[in-house]
Amino acid sequence: MNFEQRLTDWRRHLHAHPELSFAEVETARFVSERLTEMAIAHQRDVGGHGIVATLSRAGSNRSVGLRADMDALPITETGTVGYASTNPGVMHACGHDGHTVALLGAAELLAADQGWTGTVQLIFEPAEERGGGAKAMLADGLLERFPMDRLFAFHNWPGLEAGTVAVHTGPVFAAGGPFYVTLHGKPGHAATPHLTHDPIVAAGHFLVALQTVVSRTVNPLDPAVVTVGKIAGGVVTNQIPSSVEIAGTIRTYDLAVRRQIAEAITRIADGVGASFGVTAEVNVDPGGQVCINAAAEADIAAAAAVDIGAVLRRDVPPTMAGDDMSYLLKERPGAYVWIGNGLPTSKDGELHGPAYDFNDAILPVAAKWMATVAKRGLQP
Repeated sequence: MNFEQRLTDWRRHLHAHPELSFAEVETARFVSERLTEMAIAHQRDVGGHGIVATLSRAGSNRSVGLRADMDALPITETGTVGYASTNPGVMHACGHDGHTVALLGAAELLAADQGWTGTVQLIFEPAEERGGGAKAMLADGLLERFPMDRLFAFHNWPGLEAGTVAVHTGPVFAAGGPFYVTLHGKPGHAATPHLTHDPIVAAGHFLVALQTVVSRTVNPLDPAVVTVGKIAGGVVTNQIPSSVEIAGTIRTYDLAVRRQIAEAITRIADGVGASFGVTAEVNVDPGGQVCINAAAEADIAAAAAVDIGAVLRRDVPPTMAGDDMSYLLKERPGAYVWIGNGLPTSKDGELHGPAYDFNDAILPVAAKWMATVAKRGLQP
């Protein structure tokens, strides 16, 4: 079986057997088995179900990390591929199956290549989707137990031509985190609203006022997103409920802007509460880290793309999505690139969509880029 077919088979196996964050038991077992077959030393259970494999060549004390995430999402797959999820309500809707397999492919390429010296740490990270995997691995001594000078990784990117490598300098992913607002009112019969303090009406005004946070509070030159993704209140049609719960997310490239937004949300909630006779309970998560590529490592990543003959783009805007690769890049310089998954179709869909599917044709490109960027990163 050739290299490309082997990677495709592995990827489709993982796609058919997805596991949620903190539950990647069989995924980790699969990765460990493939590494064992390659005779690559590795350590399991790093920060949960994480795995770190180590490849070394005498002659240099330089070290590089390559990272891939392994977990899936709580989404019901609607695609009709023959390798669709066999785990109801769980699917690889973000391509972590492809990321994992590409890193296994890079491991195979590096193990067979005698043209480099130093150490490459292969990081298979759990629980990225829940935002805890990188922090758990760091807390478990990732950088102390498996030293590395710099880090590289890729994320597949629908909408970008298949196999194209996009490299950013500076922010790549935003710092994200949730906020929660509960409006507490006075419940009562729907026929006597004058005897109540209606949290549903207050919630409506809060949602409208919330739209002014970015447009009238944040400097227009500072990218920011405030989105409400959940609202819950009431159980029957003829009662005004006692409370309404609202939850959403804040995305910024600057943590100072995030704090500004948090203050604005609290101010608006308190103001709406005072206007409608309800009380506001506000909880804004401090948020994560901005995912930032270092300039020197971005250049290394770009050079690796050229080395493998891939189309290189350095003009693609960053995203307001988040990724906990940011915690690793906070500790070590590195670069997180995008590799095009192709234009989305009804077959493969968008990231986090129920019809999404990783493009197997880009697996060799991704594996070769990871192996090549590691070798370039080990050079003086």
